[in-house]
Amino acid sequence: MQVALAWLLQRSPNILLIPGTSSVAHLRENLKAATLQLPQQTVADLNKIADQAN
Repeated sequence: MQVALAWLLQRSPNILLIPGTSSVAHLRENLKAATLQLPQQTVADLNKIADQAN
């Protein structure tokens, strides 16, 4: 889940993420995604996959 959240945050600064949480531990995991920096190639690969799905 952290990779998905990090990718969306890096994809566009205009995205507002509202992930659901069922526990404090889950909330902490979601917050860590804000500090996860994915390599540019990973972001490019994920963007390509997302574009193909549309």
